[in-house]
Amino acid sequence: MLFKLHSALYLDGTGKAILAWVALAYLFLLMTGLILWWPRHWSKGWNMALDRGLLRSLFDLHRVGGATLGLLIAVSVATGAYMAWRPLGETVTWLSGATPVKAPALPAINVKATAQAAILAPALTLDELAAKAVTQFQEPAPIGYIVVPPHAAAPTRFRMMLADDPHPNGMTSVWIDPRTADVLAVQRWNALDPGARATAVIYPLHTGGLGGVALETAVALGGLSLAGLGISGVWLWWRRRSIKQAAAKARAR
Repeated sequence: MLFKLHSALYLDGTGKAILAWVALAYLFLLMTGLILWWPRHWSKGWNMALDRGLLRSLFDLHRVGGATLGLLIAVSVATGAYMAWRPLGETVTWLSGATPVKAPALPAINVKATAQAAILAPALTLDELAAKAVTQFQEPAPIGYIVVPPHAAAPTRFRMMLADDPHPNGMTSVWIDPRTADVLAVQRWNALDPGARATAVIYPLHTGGLGGVALETAVALGGLSLAGLGISGVWLWWRRRSIKQAAAKARAR
């Protein structure tokens, strides 16, 4: 439930596009916040007055915290936007001049002959297809994901976790015809187009898995800071708005 909410807002492709634009908007806010913070005198840029009331303390924490953790937050936000909306990866591939690597289509077969063969031989199980996918590599290649097609017009995809693949779930794909068990394509992660290949690094960078416990802790800190900056920013805006309105009413009297 949390994964579907986080990755697509339960809106599939539409939700991914919304999340991507929100993430890009947040990057804009981070950049403008950094510009507003940028001090004329660096010795004063890190000063925080935490003894002058809640409003001033929160303002200084928001200002200095955003400047200190802005890069870490920007990495999480940017990588999230990249994964949320596929056109961003397609744009990278287009700019590189490479040809997109696509999933293979099922070849046409003799329906009558296939039906007769199905009567004589039992249907292949998913375990048997998986065993064939694993044999495509001389090195150990555990299966990370199995994507079973929702209809009979698409191949079954096995995502393999090769030793040199930085993606924790594997980006190498073995496509098998579920009707005949023929291997249609083997696409190694490092042979994909640049836009798709980048995901092998971007995903573990987004989750923190690329750097072990240290990066996972940093990503968790960045996530908490992102929430804190959002809440404090809204609260500061609301308080300043209320103070200005009160001052305007006082002058009107």
